[in-house]
Amino acid sequence: MMTVGKMFRFGGLTAAAAVYLATTTDVAAQSARNCGPRAVVVERLATGYGESRQSIGVAANNTVVEVFASSEAGSWTITMTMPGGLTCLVASGQSYEAVVETLPVKKTDT
Repeated sequence: MMTVGKMFRFGGLTAAAAVYLATTTDVAAQSARNCGPRAVVVERLATGYGESRQSIGVAANNTVVEVFASSEAGSWTITMTMPGGLTCLVASGQSYEAVVETLPVKKTDT
């Protein structure tokens, strides 16, 4: 049975690490204690931590990667859902902050 507690604590997380974890087939997060039916995982993140989905993407191996976060508590969780429907916790932490950044303006030769 999946525990309610967060499985992995990281001080920081880079995009490269998230992509690596999402595309690796032998991820430690796939153990039974870190995985469960998606509906159960999403419900526990919502009720236990106040987290809701903030972003979603599809990895190269057809795994759905989602970021859940609570703007009030500052907690965040990254999950991955396998094509068969099993959802696993990949990483979690604190100090979540939503940002909107624009790309730098490209200089043109004129």
